[in-house]
Amino acid sequence: MKSIKTYLFLAIITLPFLSQAQERGIPIYSDYLTDNLYLVHPSMAGAGIRSKIRLTGRRQWFDVDDAPSLETLSLNGRVGENIGIGGILYNDSNGRFSQQGVYATFAYHILLSRDRVDLNQLSFGLNVGVLQEKLDESDLIGGTNPNDPIISGAEQQDSYFNVDFGMSYYFLEFYSHFTVKNLIPQKRDIFSEDFETDNQRQYLLSLGYVIAPYNSKWSYEPSVLFQMKEETSEAAIDANFKVYRSFDFGQLWGGLSYRRSLDGAEYTTDGLASVESQKLQYLSPFLGMNYKDFMFAYTYTYQANSVVLTNSGFHQITLGYTFGNNKEPYHCNCPAINY
Repeated sequence: MKSIKTYLFLAIITLPFLSQAQERGIPIYSDYLTDNLYLVHPSMAGAGIRSKIRLTGRRQWFDVDDAPSLETLSLNGRVGENIGIGGILYNDSNGRFSQQGVYATFAYHILLSRDRVDLNQLSFGLNVGVLQEKLDESDLIGGTNPNDPIISGAEQQDSYFNVDFGMSYYFLEFYSHFTVKNLIPQKRDIFSEDFETDNQRQYLLSLGYVIAPYNSKWSYEPSVLFQMKEETSEAAIDANFKVYRSFDFGQLWGGLSYRRSLDGAEYTTDGLASVESQKLQYLSPFLGMNYKDFMFAYTYTYQANSVVLTNSGFHQITLGYTFGNNKEPYHCNCPAINY
């Protein structure tokens, strides 16, 4: 009985943290802070003056078997004057559940300024994705126990497509993004019909501003990201602060992100004698460098809660290459557009 209580306790406290790795599509971590906005907002495909290739690898809890992990490969750039295109490959795994997918992106960028040097740009983007999900139940008891009909005892697979839509607006050092993920409701056959809703729609809103003191090699970027799931009203907010330092070879940058869920989870450590509540909290320092056309970044995420599964944290590496140059840099301190 004690063992059952222990497993239930672990499941309750870790469910909010594991759920992101089971989302439909690419989970929303802190990738966008390491020069990878396109992973989150499709309207950023080709929004900058150069094309970008980005490769990421993320692993949670090195001391836990089958812990969540995520790998992504993305490419985006401008074609002609107004059109941006991109593509994303990703693999997301979490224990028995895994998901692989490919996205193709079309974006359109409208320059609202009267000249070609002042940044005033409105962008629209559309992701169309094909995804495959797998649920491995091959070593569970469902294959031999007729009393568990929901468990198949085999590896289940399901494929489907989905659509994301996004908008971005840049005016000099100010920017905003709004994205709707999983626009089309779809039921996943690998889960029980009563287990999951077909509404996976998720809303993302980002706001930020780059503070660039006159004649200084330093600049500062505070930003926020708000995300909400429509069906369950689950919500979380990121508060971010990023610092840039310019050099002859490129840029050195780093910062800190704090994510807090607006919903709590109840738990108990002593039976049901006392019930406590805690909310998801992530603290993510990150550090990166642009060296000529190459980019490298590392992100560490600390789970800042009183009760956690493990204290080993989450690790992510981002590698990038930037190429091409379809226009002159804008007269603004806007790293996401000019670099």
